[in-house]
Amino acid sequence: MSDEVWKRAEVESPCIKICVVHPEARLCTGCLRSIDEIGRWSRMTPEERRAVMAELPTRSGAFSKRRGGRAARLSRRG
Repeated sequence: MSDEVWKRAEVESPCIKICVVHPEARLCTGCLRSIDEIGRWSRMTPEERRAVMAELPTRSGAFSKRRGGRAARLSRRG
């Protein structure tokens, strides 16, 4: 028996199991991929996956800042 761990040679998914699509940006708030990219991920070539992965850091500004949610509303009532 070998002590080697089998690893896949493909680009891994950026999924972090927080799957919520932002209504305006149309991107997953967890991994920052579009619905199309998520759906096609298993069929993408390694080059396509690397291109998506390289672009993800530029997408983090796609979400508007929250205005405080419930806590902000409650503090304004007081």
